[in-house]
Amino acid sequence: MILVKVNPMQKQATSHATSIVKKLTQSGYKAYFAGGCVRDLIMGIEPKDIDIATSATPDQVLKLFSKTFEKGKSFGVVSVLLGGHEFEVTTFRKEGSYFDGRHPTKVTWTDDKEDALRRDFTINGMFYDPLQKKIIDYVDGQKDIEKKIIRTIGDPRDRFNEDKLRLMRAVRFSARFQYEIASETRSALVDLAPLLSEVSLERIRDELIKILTGENAHQGIDLLSQVGILSLILPEIETMKGVAQPPQFHPEGDVYIHTLLLLENFKKPNPELAMAGLLHDVGKPPTFSVKERIRFDGHVEVGTEMAQKICKRLRFSNKQVDHITSLVRQHLQFMNVRRMRKSTLTRFLTQDRFEDHLELHRADCLACHKILDNYEFCKEKLKELKLKPRPKKPLLTGKDLIRLGFTPGPIFKKILTAIETEQLEGKLKTKNSALKWAQYKFSSHLPSKKKHKKKRPRK
Repeated sequence: MILVKVNPMQKQATSHATSIVKKLTQSGYKAYFAGGCVRDLIMGIEPKDIDIATSATPDQVLKLFSKTFEKGKSFGVVSVLLGGHEFEVTTFRKEGSYFDGRHPTKVTWTDDKEDALRRDFTINGMFYDPLQKKIIDYVDGQKDIEKKIIRTIGDPRDRFNEDKLRLMRAVRFSARFQYEIASETRSALVDLAPLLSEVSLERIRDELIKILTGENAHQGIDLLSQVGILSLILPEIETMKGVAQPPQFHPEGDVYIHTLLLLENFKKPNPELAMAGLLHDVGKPPTFSVKERIRFDGHVEVGTEMAQKICKRLRFSNKQVDHITSLVRQHLQFMNVRRMRKSTLTRFLTQDRFEDHLELHRADCLACHKILDNYEFCKEKLKELKLKPRPKKPLLTGKDLIRLGFTPGPIFKKILTAIETEQLEGKLKTKNSALKWAQYKFSSHLPSKKKHKKKRPRK
């Protein structure tokens, strides 16, 4: 029996998907819900997407539905648009050998049983008939769900060789569902882990992010380490193991354990935040030293540079790299928030995507000393700023400085930043006062005839 609560949008999507199956069935074709959505329905999880598998060929699907586009016709995939939702409708297929560890050399149409047998894991190899309300299971997927086991369909070495990224997917499913990996599947996983070197870095990055942003990310990363994958894709994280930390600040243990605990404390992180959490202390192993106590002098600067290189290696976008490295670079700034000038604190709290900085700090604290005083302090200050928000418009612009007689150049940034600081401190409130202040404070940068002179009192 399938038991799952769904939200109204998902209920609507399920209804539309069922209507697609009904139309295919009434036209003489077999059609079922397929893959991960069936797995989730059986587990009582709300599925994100509903995929449909059918005996109809791509051309027959294209003729049958009015709103479609060819997503991968040569692989039997057609997208059907209905009610504002997109559904992938795939023809039952069997595949030839894989030439690049991802794409089969040949695809031929087949029946539902052979289609199930070419899929990756038993829990993903089932079909569901929404009209008859029954599960079609040729691979014992239901039994493995009952036993909480991740098992490949058929020979695990064949399945992993067909698509090497399945090596990481096995880990992701194991961590997400808290399932054991079957012994034969795990043995093949360990032996074939080096084959991931044949997979593009973009695909590895995407699978890594799915692990980091999914449930039980800390267990996913640790399992990657256990099966030998982490040392291949992120050796910098492996080096955290055994790197001791000062027990007065980090009673939890070494840098690796601390990092896993941090990941465990995240609440649904976005990709950049999750990656920053993984990398926030990546600079500790190379800066480890023992003086009056264990120290990691300069680990933030070293870690920021390492994080940038790692993210570029994994082909993150420039925008993502900037945000990740900003999170790594500033993660210790929270120690100073109570001592910051009003202007410095305001800039810190109102920077772009500060909520990620705050969440990283919260998770970081909970992974060691568990003291959240500075976290709570920042939350209170943020409330105050909402009541009295930071001015959106600067008092002066570069054009104003030109009109005062300043020559455009690096000095402009210095002047405008100084004016903003005075504004945030409450010392400058109007444009006129800012003009006079700039003319007086930076008079040495003005031509002699433009320099600010104090007016003599009239006689």
